[in-house]
Amino acid sequence: MEPKNIIDISMELSNGTPEWPGDMPFSYELSVTKEQSGSVNVGKLQSSTHVGTHVDAPFHYDDDGIKIDELPLDIYLSKAQVVDVSGLSTISAADLVSLEEGVTTLLLKTVAWKDRSRFPETWPVFDESIAKWMEDNGVKLLGVDVPSVDPETSKELPMHQAMNRHQRFILEGIVLDDVAEGVYRLAALPLKIKGAEGSPVRAILYT
Repeated sequence: MEPKNIIDISMELSNGTPEWPGDMPFSYELSVTKEQSGSVNVGKLQSSTHVGTHVDAPFHYDDDGIKIDELPLDIYLSKAQVVDVSGLSTISAADLVSLEEGVTTLLLKTVAWKDRSRFPETWPVFDESIAKWMEDNGVKLLGVDVPSVDPETSKELPMHQAMNRHQRFILEGIVLDDVAEGVYRLAALPLKIKGAEGSPVRAILYT
């Protein structure tokens, strides 16, 4: 069987990965070395659940929302379409294109996060109309290549709440800079963290 063509669309997690302002930074270190243990190296990590490439569970923005360990996993194993919306300051349903049959994930390529070693000052606004458009078109998951579907300073989180009302799901912080528009298979499974509101993922596209 031919090997699958895999495109990694995940941010690297390192001590230099930028965290949401005021949030827990990512850190990894060896807590025990092979020399110390006599057999193995053992690492220790600390992190926000919303660092780098990650998914939001509805519980992140709704106290009654489902949690990470309750998410339907088929959402994150899906047929995905990459749509280039670069250059737009606001993205709405009117900017979206007809999707190929069977697509249940929409990945929006804004190319607005140029330097992944720094948290961006701004990124495009995602209009709430996208959430209804997704429901109308059978699209369950929205992926964006910026830290959030809402602006950093937003407290009302209108796009998160619109996604929740329409029972759509969110993937944030993907890397699409070198990914062409088109249709792929997506795998972006969250960790099974009991009671959590978010989780880092290793997101890949493959054909």
